[in-house]
Amino acid sequence: MSPDDKSLLVLHGEIRTPPMSRAARLETGFLLRRLQKGEQLAMPDSRPMPSIGSRCHELRVRDQNANWRLIYRIDEDAVIILAVFAKKTGQTPKHIINICRQRIQHYDASYK
Repeated sequence: MSPDDKSLLVLHGEIRTPPMSRAARLETGFLLRRLQKGEQLAMPDSRPMPSIGSRCHELRVRDQNANWRLIYRIDEDAVIILAVFAKKTGQTPKHIINICRQRIQHYDASYK
């Protein structure tokens, strides 16, 4: 890892490996590494999530039996992981959006 790379921060406990296939885990890791290096991802890999907050995005990973989503925010020095979940409908669940907003507020109040 280069000194210029962004750190990965997890705001809620720890993210345990969800039941993704090996291929989906590798893809997720590859996409996160690109974000750490400062690359801006676009569709179909990632999309903005302004309903959560500025600089927030949804990483999109297709798997054999699920569509995984990783909500993150890009700060100057870090990629902040807010939530990981299997998306089962066309819209991000409201409770996920609310949890992510709360985590950002707590993080900003505590660390900024």
